[in-house]
Amino acid sequence: MDTPLIQFVDVSKSFGESLVLKKLNLSIYKGEITAVIGKSGTGKSVLLKHIIGLVNQDSGQIFINGRPLNQLSRSDKKSFHKKLSYMFQDNALFDFMNIYDNIALPLVENSTFPKDQVKNKVFELMKQLGLTGIQEKFPAQLSGGMKKRVALARALVTDPKIVLFDEPTTGLDPIRKKNVHSMIQEYQKKFEFTAVIVSHDIPEIFNVVQRIALLDDGIIKFEGSKKDILDSHSKILNDFIDGKDI
Repeated sequence: MDTPLIQFVDVSKSFGESLVLKKLNLSIYKGEITAVIGKSGTGKSVLLKHIIGLVNQDSGQIFINGRPLNQLSRSDKKSFHKKLSYMFQDNALFDFMNIYDNIALPLVENSTFPKDQVKNKVFELMKQLGLTGIQEKFPAQLSGGMKKRVALARALVTDPKIVLFDEPTTGLDPIRKKNVHSMIQEYQKKFEFTAVIVSHDIPEIFNVVQRIALLDDGIIKFEGSKKDILDSHSKILNDFIDGKDI
């Protein structure tokens, strides 16, 4: 199998006396959608924060294309983080900004982009994501599903190679959850980014992803493809899927 794009090897992380990750191992492959599933409070969001550099592991290694992340030069780390984007659980849209400004924000913060280039890029992305005509509206004027789409547009505006989704369907009804999953699947194929989704949506998320990782008690207790899941006789995995371990 190819070298993982991102690989956790024996990664541990504590906050005070609370050991959140315990020699965790996980492989994320380029061009795939990987779902990390697990109970609340098991460290799924902490895992994502290691990838984006908000948290550093206490021990173990995180590899990027086979190279230890903590041994990369400052410029290589900066280059890697520029390829990352993050879609927050609550969308994190700014209520005082209109939709155009919310989407454009990552480009505006990077002052190297001329205004005309920012405008063209934002409007092209809005067109691709079915957001044409709402640029002057504010988040409070949109439905939950539309807010998710705007948040995705902002996550994609920098042309990321990796997008991390932290519980992207929180607070949505089953129909809108399905719509968000379909949206992620559609645009992952269109923009060809690698995706990691932290999710509770079992078994619906299985229809979207190529790989599943079950995080429980600080370790990955199952990792594999959808076929692996169907072939698996893992009691903890099957209990989780059946809703007995949530």
